[in-house]
Amino acid sequence: MAKAPTVDDVARVAGVSRQTVSNVVNTPDIVKEATRLRVEAAIAELGYRPHAAARRLRTRRSSTIGIHLDPYAGGISGVVLDRFVHALTERAGDRDMRVLLYAARTPEEEIARLGDLLEGGEVDAVVVTGTFHGDPRTGWLTARNLPFVSFGRPWGEDDVEAPAHLWVDVDGAAGTRAATAHALAHGGGRVAFLGWPAGSGTGDDRERGWRETVADGPRWVVEENVGAARDVVAAGLAADSGVTGIVCASDSLAIGAHLAATLAGRDDVTIVGFDNTPAAEALGLSSVEQLPERVASGALDLLMGENGTVVAPRAAVAGGAHVLVEPRLVVR
Repeated sequence: MAKAPTVDDVARVAGVSRQTVSNVVNTPDIVKEATRLRVEAAIAELGYRPHAAARRLRTRRSSTIGIHLDPYAGGISGVVLDRFVHALTERAGDRDMRVLLYAARTPEEEIARLGDLLEGGEVDAVVVTGTFHGDPRTGWLTARNLPFVSFGRPWGEDDVEAPAHLWVDVDGAAGTRAATAHALAHGGGRVAFLGWPAGSGTGDDRERGWRETVADGPRWVVEENVGAARDVVAAGLAADSGVTGIVCASDSLAIGAHLAATLAGRDDVTIVGFDNTPAAEALGLSSVEQLPERVASGALDLLMGENGTVVAPRAAVAGGAHVLVEPRLVVR
């Protein structure tokens, strides 16, 4: 087996001292650009990888990103977050970072867990998931100046031009606009929206895309439950035979709508879900895919900046404060 390249090998190829190589790896800002580029070229040529454990001891950084692991709740749409966590772990590894999963059942419990991790120096940064109006976690992290990015926007008045913190999210409205246009083109009638009660930031965003596209159509409200969605759609189709398309806020709701339309003998109704889960694929339902792998890449880009190291929150905001990923409509 070939011997792994060392810092001395990099120094020899680049024609610099061992300390200069160390500076490029750990504090690149203090090295002249021409020298840094020469050292980086030597690192790439040799395939040199700094010893992670030694670097953590030297820099007093954990090289670890914490992310909350949601409690298992069953259902259909949880696969999206699973894909996101997997992609984040994989892509963080490519940047010499580790991911630490922690569990918590409530925002308050999560804050307590984060306090333990911060006090123990176990994480350098955090990825928050499932943000909502008045989320106490983001304010707590901001007050302690711990670098973090959220999968989900701040849901404030101005999330784009002056966001409260770094965020990456899927453009839900763009997804439902595409879904609604597809349903209008294929049904020739009215398109309904089957969504959650008002007040959910994610749900309201998805509803907005439908409203911006549809000329006429009912808005049906239901909690995230297949059986309840089936009953609501069954009643809605019975009351309004002019509906030929249904855009849904999730695949769970779309499956309920599919069951109702099938039982009513309405195979002509175009149904589009959101999340593109294996369940929707198995039933042949069209759905909007969130592309969580792109979300993971966007989160790391915001969190680690151009130099590939975790940056302070204010410095990161100065370089760009959000990434909005456009989903894709998968037609079946």
